[in-house]
Amino acid sequence: MTVDLPDLGAMGAFGARIAALLRPGDVVALSGGLGAGKTTLARAIIAGLGHVGEVPSPTFAIIEVYDPPAVRLPLVHADFYRLKSPREAEEIGLDDYREGAALIAEWPECAGGFADEPGCLSILLKNTGLLKNTGLLKNTGLLKNTGLLENAGTGRIAIVEPGDDWVGRLP
Repeated sequence: MTVDLPDLGAMGAFGARIAALLRPGDVVALSGGLGAGKTTLARAIIAGLGHVGEVPSPTFAIIEVYDPPAVRLPLVHADFYRLKSPREAEEIGLDDYREGAALIAEWPECAGGFADEPGCLSILLKNTGLLKNTGLLKNTGLLKNTGLLENAGTGRIAIVEPGDDWVGRLP
């Protein structure tokens, strides 16, 4: 299934939809290049679970934990970008963190992946803002200070592959 995410509002709504369906033991595996929107979608899911306030990127801490009553269910938000091998995920105690919790995993491939788990919702985010990413608009200088450049080509798509436990939950 492909989901069009033309703006931040759509990303927020998609995150809220996932949050409403999330169960302990589930994994939301977020893949995509740098700047694809993985952390933005993770923040939308966490907000959809009821968290109010700042959601730091776990890039340096690797793991951030959210517990009730701040969120509807125990949640682990992990960014595995800095791991050099899947073994490092074991060494930081990922399995212990996951017990009874849902997991949002950014850069899941760096931790060995989760797609084989029935509770895994794999989401590949891709930028569709071709003009913005080429630098063509920036180099012209014509749109400087118009506010148009910031919104030009900011769209994304999400390619969603649900594990067996997600089939029937997503429309």
